[in-house]
Amino acid sequence: MLAILQRIRSASVVADGEPYSQCGRGFLILLGVSAEDTERDAELLAEKIAKLRVFQDEAGKMNCSIGDIGGTVMVVPNFTLCASYKKGNRPDFFASAPPERAQGLFAYFCEYITPLVPAVCRGKFRSDMQVSLVNDGPVTIPMDSRVLKGERSI
Repeated sequence: MLAILQRIRSASVVADGEPYSQCGRGFLILLGVSAEDTERDAELLAEKIAKLRVFQDEAGKMNCSIGDIGGTVMVVPNFTLCASYKKGNRPDFFASAPPERAQGLFAYFCEYITPLVPAVCRGKFRSDMQVSLVNDGPVTIPMDSRVLKGERSI
């Protein structure tokens, strides 16, 4: 499972032309589910994200977690994170999980992270979304559950 984690001041999602969700300070997570991902991948990423200390404390140091600041996590499904761009100029998405499986693991990730963070909102699965955000920092961290499982190094 792949995630692009962005520290934000705010974010919003318009899905299929209609306002869908919005949040304030916290994280925007673009979440990609690959064909081999399991619930354990979702759990590892959620636990790491909830504990990640990338928000500034009163001394200006990145020492605070999302919980410490009372922030919001917005999770947006993004199958294109699993793109293969090795051959040619048109990426393929064969490594992405099939839509039904990806939707289930996306929902599982959102449910699993909910008790770990102050608030969760999400994008709409299988829709055309426009995501707006005010990036804070910017702080942007790519995350891979295979790294957390020790199957791959950074």
